[in-house]
Amino acid sequence: MDNFTELTKILAQVNDAKLMKKFMEAILTEAELTSILARWELVKRLDRGESQRQIATDLQMSLCKITRGSKELKKRNSAFKKLLNIQKTIRKNP
Repeated sequence: MDNFTELTKILAQVNDAKLMKKFMEAILTEAELTSILARWELVKRLDRGESQRQIATDLQMSLCKITRGSKELKKRNSAFKKLLNIQKTIRKNP
């Protein structure tokens, strides 16, 4: 089993937000974490219907990254859409 598959299987078993937060903070540099969180923000904004140009301006991000996020959201069985649905459920039931 390759490392990526192994890690994703482990992470899929974690049901503890505090542990996951500690792990993410430990394994990622501040810059990596900032980048991932910015990409998550762009996905949420795209899902809300905000324009790609406005997102790029607000997040100081290239249109290429925004376009990639947009394409991922449009895919059949989009992982982004599935995670956004989880996020919406969490917001309704904190």
